[in-house]
Amino acid sequence: MLQQIYPSVPHNYEFELNKDFNFSAAHYIPDERAGKCTRVHGHTYFVNLTIAGDALDELGFLVNFSTLKSLIHDKFDHYLLNDLTDFKDQSPSTEVVARTIYQIVDAHLSDLPHAPKCLQVFLRETPTSYVVYRPKRQEQYYE
Repeated sequence: MLQQIYPSVPHNYEFELNKDFNFSAAHYIPDERAGKCTRVHGHTYFVNLTIAGDALDELGFLVNFSTLKSLIHDKFDHYLLNDLTDFKDQSPSTEVVARTIYQIVDAHLSDLPHAPKCLQVFLRETPTSYVVYRPKRQEQYYE
């Protein structure tokens, strides 16, 4: 895995977990303004999730690393993203994919009784291009 220093998110939680993984997928942007990206092409996306919280589960985990990977990897790896229902009403740009990853992870975390929060999704599309998605600040995270 590429060693990377990610932008940090200020918060007051006791624990911060970062999980790196990758998935390979193809996409296209169906608009002529996207230039070459209107053609189907693929990427090996590198993902970093930043999750924080004050409490651990009964195993001593903030979140199980393998669960985080499977939530995204199993859903997106080796697919044409445009064909997935997550992107039926929007183009799977890197920004939209990053936000969608956040939404998937956040939905999973909201079901956990110890209430960890996804603070950031870092999504690298190419060696020179990446997107950071953070939900709008909720002040209770940063007090």
